[in-house]
Amino acid sequence: MPAATEREIAAMRHAITLARRGLGSTSPNPIVGCVILDDAHRVVGEGFHQHAGGPHAEAVALAAADARARGGTAVATLEPCRHTGRTGPCTQALIDAGVTRVVYAVPDPSPRARGGADELRDAGIEVLGGVLADEAARSNEAWLHFASTGRPFVTWKFAATLDGRTAAADGTSRWITGDEARDDVHRLRAEHDAVMVGTGTALVDDPSLTVRLGVSTSRQSLRVVVGRRDLPSSAKVYDDAAPTLTIKEHDPDLVLKELADRDVVSVLLEGGATLAGAFMRAGRIDKVVAYLAPAFLGAGKSALADAGIGTVAEILRWHVDDVEAIGGDLRVTARPMSAGE
Repeated sequence: MPAATEREIAAMRHAITLARRGLGSTSPNPIVGCVILDDAHRVVGEGFHQHAGGPHAEAVALAAADARARGGTAVATLEPCRHTGRTGPCTQALIDAGVTRVVYAVPDPSPRARGGADELRDAGIEVLGGVLADEAARSNEAWLHFASTGRPFVTWKFAATLDGRTAAADGTSRWITGDEARDDVHRLRAEHDAVMVGTGTALVDDPSLTVRLGVSTSRQSLRVVVGRRDLPSSAKVYDDAAPTLTIKEHDPDLVLKELADRDVVSVLLEGGATLAGAFMRAGRIDKVVAYLAPAFLGAGKSALADAGIGTVAEILRWHVDDVEAIGGDLRVTARPMSAGE
């Protein structure tokens, strides 16, 4: 099997960028990007999956390429699906279009859709998988996690001072980080299906939990408030700017099951310390995005409450994936270490 060419690798990188444009709007489907190269390896079509029920990335790219796809190559971030749902199978669309080679990044783990590569091979099409798989999988991490575990992917976001404080001793917390960091949080909200807080945070801060500050989104994320305390009817989370779900439950697995039943693939956990502690204790936080301001409070609320750690020997160590300056603050992205690391 010939290895991926430089143009196919470049096309895959572009397809990954295209796929990310669907973040927050495709659930319960994956994000997927596709680029069509003609028989001279020129880009003649491209597309991405925009929303559940809409055309898949391959169909969009093939429609753009039209007859120029015949004899060419399809480059996709996910193994083309072979099942018929609200749209037809991508494998058949590729076969009908007359492509002679398909290059994909990540195999499809879902029982309904996987096996597309074998179907394409049976049709006489050359198929190469695993091209830039790590990059494509990272962009599609929420859906891949959901498909393999049945649980939504949880990202815990918090903003704190360098000494780990999210609020001062008198309870004030706005604003610890600068404008650029707050803008970035709204981007994060737009990329997630749900934004979740505990009732304590909702009562103290009265947050809107909507996507604002000029961030473009095709729809507002589901607002989720977890806890047994009641909120006043005037709480901002009850306005008509976005849908809201109240879950009077403290067990993270039961919370995630209810969200999974609603086709929520990704959750942005925004607070507070008690809810974050419960999810950390249960091992149900899959990624942390921390915004750190170069400032100190010395007292006040910490980012994380009891996470079930009683001694340094039980410390939870994570990998730092990325550190980036966001205005005058730092954004640190981290993930849990796997067993044995």
